[in-house]
Amino acid sequence: MDAEKSVKLLENSQASLTLTIDADTLEKAYQDKLGKYAKTIQIDGFRKGKVPASVVERKYGEMIREESSFDAMEKYLQDTIQTLDFNDKPLAFSTPVLQDEEKLLPFKKGEDVTYTVVYDIYPRFELPEYKGLEVEVPSVEVTDADVDKEVERKREQNSVVRTKDGAAENGDIVTVDYAEIGEDGNPVASTERKGFVFTIGSGYNFYKIDSDVIGMKKGDEKTVEKTYTAEDHVPGYDGKTVKLHIALTEVKYRELPEVNDELAQDIKEEYKTVADLKAGIRKDFESQVEDRMKNDKINALLDAIKAKTEITIPASMLAAELENAWRNFYHQSGLTEEQILSFLKMQGSTKEALLDEWKDSCTSNLKDQLILDAIKDKEDFAVSDEEFKEEWEKNYKSVKDEDKEYYENILRDSLKFAKVTPFLLENNTFKAGKKVSYDDFIAGAYKEEE
Repeated sequence: MDAEKSVKLLENSQASLTLTIDADTLEKAYQDKLGKYAKTIQIDGFRKGKVPASVVERKYGEMIREESSFDAMEKYLQDTIQTLDFNDKPLAFSTPVLQDEEKLLPFKKGEDVTYTVVYDIYPRFELPEYKGLEVEVPSVEVTDADVDKEVERKREQNSVVRTKDGAAENGDIVTVDYAEIGEDGNPVASTERKGFVFTIGSGYNFYKIDSDVIGMKKGDEKTVEKTYTAEDHVPGYDGKTVKLHIALTEVKYRELPEVNDELAQDIKEEYKTVADLKAGIRKDFESQVEDRMKNDKINALLDAIKAKTEITIPASMLAAELENAWRNFYHQSGLTEEQILSFLKMQGSTKEALLDEWKDSCTSNLKDQLILDAIKDKEDFAVSDEEFKEEWEKNYKSVKDEDKEYYENILRDSLKFAKVTPFLLENNTFKAGKKVSYDDFIAGAYKEEE
């Protein structure tokens, strides 16, 4: 095929690919298509498959030339893409878009066709210095109060739940029936709930009735009027006042064990004393802080690198990342996609609105991955035969021979990528910043305040 091609970089991580197909190639595609139509088309006065090509051409020639030309253009485009360098190829989730299609029509016999497609490409960017940086990370210390709080939590886990005859108090476990009362004085069927169990003070109930059930005894009923604000976090009820009928059917309380050596042994066999228990908790907490701190250090480094890097995330890459985030969202929720969509509709929201909220974080995550990948390529970390063999035997030994080379390349790249984070931690320094409590650090709450 006598054809030409040229790639031009555009803004927003896009490229244009201009191709030229010679007239002989287009004519051959046309004649092949014409012959196929002559064998299959039905025209009055002729038997199927016996229609002369000249008749088909006279009647449908322009339509067939247009179809065959576009088919030839698409085939040449796909063949050409396979020959391009990785950085010039379209992203897997980007569809090349033909430009100025109307200017190509009508296709004429004997004329070459030059056409251009535009598509998203892997972002190009200059990688700034990523070694020898100094970044600030939180200062976190596991205190005696953190350990004591965990001891109390373990007491609760080892508590015995007993039935209570008296009035409900904060911390008690209650079972209630409830329903909204309509203007006609009758329960609103769609809001009725029977046998709902929650711990008073936890806030784990839709209508936030913790304080309303305090003082009630088994068998008590009452109707309360509640007005909700945005701070109550009751979806769809901001500014709304409702009457709610509550019937308390059971009250229970937790009988907590004493903090002694017996409790320590019940919690973990290796603990012999309360001192062992507290030492074990402290060690676990400090290990959690160390692991989480590694992530914080890497994130702080990436933020510093991103601040000096111009990366344009192509639209198709961001769309794919958002769709992946959406799938993870409803899979992790344990609900189906339809259930999540229905829930969003009840809240007056949509999938599109949610994805729009995620755009900034997904864009940032993609930039992180691109930077880490660029560091991996620049450093070209060595992978020993022992490392490769160990991982291959663990996860890839059942790969078929014909696929072996493909998966070997994937594994080698994956092993190199795994070396980026340790490399960054070793080649940069970190200074202690503001003090953060253990709970806030593990929960990431301190980040919301920044």
